[in-house]
Amino acid sequence: MKQRARFSRTAVVGGAALALVLSLTGCGGDSDAAGDGAIHVLVYGDAANKVEKELVAAFNETSEVKVVLDTIPGADYQAKLQTIIRSEQAPDVFFNWGGGSIKPFVDAGLLLPLDPFIADDPGLKANFLPSVFNSAVVDGVSYGIPMRGTQPVLLFNNGKVLKKAGVEPPETWDDLLAGVKALKADGVTPIALGGGDRWPTLMWFEYLYDRIAGPELFQKALDGDKGAWASPDSRKALSMIRELVDAGAFGTNYDSVKFTDQGSPTLLATGRAGFELMGSWEYSTQQDAHPEFAKNDLGYSAFPSVEGGKGDRANLVGNTNNFYSVVKKTKHPQAVAEFLKLMYSDRFVKAQLSIGNLPTTTNTEGLLDTAASPEFAKFQYDMVKEAPAFQLSWDQAYPQSAATAMYQALQQFFNGSMGEDAFIEAMQALPTS
Repeated sequence: MKQRARFSRTAVVGGAALALVLSLTGCGGDSDAAGDGAIHVLVYGDAANKVEKELVAAFNETSEVKVVLDTIPGADYQAKLQTIIRSEQAPDVFFNWGGGSIKPFVDAGLLLPLDPFIADDPGLKANFLPSVFNSAVVDGVSYGIPMRGTQPVLLFNNGKVLKKAGVEPPETWDDLLAGVKALKADGVTPIALGGGDRWPTLMWFEYLYDRIAGPELFQKALDGDKGAWASPDSRKALSMIRELVDAGAFGTNYDSVKFTDQGSPTLLATGRAGFELMGSWEYSTQQDAHPEFAKNDLGYSAFPSVEGGKGDRANLVGNTNNFYSVVKKTKHPQAVAEFLKLMYSDRFVKAQLSIGNLPTTTNTEGLLDTAASPEFAKFQYDMVKEAPAFQLSWDQAYPQSAATAMYQALQQFFNGSMGEDAFIEAMQALPTS
């Protein structure tokens, strides 16, 4: 499911730095409010919860203070977190996407600085890749410990469908357009899209802007340069998105399809679509819901290049990681610190690799052969290691107050109910701080 991150005001991570380190079903309550003396850990509900359940069970075997895992279905997570974090039902620990998603909570004084934990156990920082760990550093203070793994966005495919239509994973934009034409002629939707969730639509904008303008354009916009959205490169990206949609790449019902209810992954797995652009969690989603497909026919590749574009095809967009942050009013800080140490253990790394996730711990490289698909794990690892830039998802790079207006503009431009100029104006109006 959707999982994202950002660090402070920087939306690009250099590949050189990465290379160096890479060689609610029931809402949780604040411990006292819940009246049970436990640590409540709130997580995004999806296929990765099986690992979180395993780690909680392991922790509870030896800890006097028990952990209770509370999940909120992915589609509802952000909205419900925003509500409960300031209430008596606030959890002790909660899943998030780093800087952009937690800065409002930091500014409101709701989060516990983790530097004292790190002083007691330097491994809480030293055992993670620095470029990833820093995604949850706000104003020089640590507020998150990496969990799950890094999540670059990849172009997934159904190998059987592509073979039947004579299509190869595209290396260039023209290859993609040709593939769309061939898949349409073969009677399948070329690209599955969970447009009803809106954030999957964003991925197409993120990659096209990167390939055409390089990562610098988005960074300028994030830094407050409103002119970036009206630049020739921006308009070119919008025209290419319009070209792809008008070519019928996504069919006609994409706004009624969701990723979060298994709609778009099922289209891919059952052969009704050829491609899906999605975060690397697509693998764990398919492994959980369609294991035979994940094993035999799920393919993946980098997003194609754009001729004449300024962005390197090795550039990535997506999420550096997810994080656990701690609510300041927890009554069990020492037990929480012990729980967080599990996030760099070999047990954690192996469990995440087993469902297709790629942890960002310093011991990950030596355990890649234990992954559910060592080939997929190594493919991701090499991509992240070699990426000249890793641009963070726009909806996490911008303040959370910008998300609704951003999603609306993206969806309306994509489905043709908003023109290019109106889209540019909408993006220029987004708050950047």
